[in-house]
Amino acid sequence: MKKRSLLMGVIVFGIIASIALVSQTKKKEVAGKMAFPQHTVYQEGTIKPDNLSQEEMDAAVAKFYGTWKNEYLKQPANKSDEYYIFYNDKGYAEPKNAVTVSEAHGYGMMITAIMAGSQDKQYFDGLYRFYKAHGSDNAPSLMAWQQVKDKSGKIINTTGDADSATDGDMDIAYSLLLAHRQWGSEGEIDYLASAEDILDAIMSNEINRSQSLVKLGDWAEDKDDAYGQSTRSSDLLLNHFKTFEAATGNDEWKGVTDKAYAIIHSIYEEESGNTGLMPDFIVRSNGEYQPAQADFLEGENDGNYSWNSSRTPWRYTLDYLLTGDERALPQLKKINDWIKAETDGTPENIQSGYTLSGKAVGIVQASLLHSW
Repeated sequence: MKKRSLLMGVIVFGIIASIALVSQTKKKEVAGKMAFPQHTVYQEGTIKPDNLSQEEMDAAVAKFYGTWKNEYLKQPANKSDEYYIFYNDKGYAEPKNAVTVSEAHGYGMMITAIMAGSQDKQYFDGLYRFYKAHGSDNAPSLMAWQQVKDKSGKIINTTGDADSATDGDMDIAYSLLLAHRQWGSEGEIDYLASAEDILDAIMSNEINRSQSLVKLGDWAEDKDDAYGQSTRSSDLLLNHFKTFEAATGNDEWKGVTDKAYAIIHSIYEEESGNTGLMPDFIVRSNGEYQPAQADFLEGENDGNYSWNSSRTPWRYTLDYLLTGDERALPQLKKINDWIKAETDGTPENIQSGYTLSGKAVGIVQASLLHSW
């Protein structure tokens, strides 16, 4: 099923990767309680604000987390033990009665597992139950992409669109590994077993295993020359893949990691050497990966830097910060140098989208490059 473009009502802040699950020894065992603040040490040269103390930054994150929970963490009217992340506060989503999507849900599960305060296990478990109650029609261990509120007020999967979006499922899987590390898996919910279950479903339904290619969702058939041979740049969750390999011992994830890096490098070398920008969608044609044409799946900017690929500076950078893998570092340095020059160093000048050559596109003046 083709997916609509999203304008998320959820703000994802920079603490998402502050627990590194991939160790140098790749041990499957994880231990320890690492509630916020973790103060993870990143690669040498990583910068952070220098006009505030660490205590002030911690307090700002904690305050924002409280605001985020009050604004977006909701419960279904008829399910007191479930939570979901409300994403349609601005009314941009279609249909108008949409309340959440699996991408927002995955963000929420990661955030609550990272913060791990006194009530966050309750929130995480409620988010888990909501995910399990809204499985994809194609593979119940995956989450249906979108949920809506029906006339009775009950939250159900969107009719005719109850299949999956790959990045949402991968974030849910990663969050379960975080939860296992924070709280262990001996309680009511076996987080580790649940992570292994969804990872099996992801590998079976959302990865083109013959090509080690991340697909768009469980609706994309491997044999489909269009959608079965394409990917979304923002679904190349490099550090997730390494974490999944370490957790499961399945070396197919290494192939997925290597393929993702090869695709990123190919697009950068052939299409965006002057900017480092990635397109929303990437297709395979004559054995080569290239930006999708307009209206491939979601709209006229499918081959440009837009709603989806605006997440790539966050997603790709995390693997370098956490593991030191430098395969995408030239592209990341290029996009950083380019956007600073393009905007005269003023983030407010960032436009809502760009062609891969750097021309601004779109009419919404939202700052996407630094919004994730």
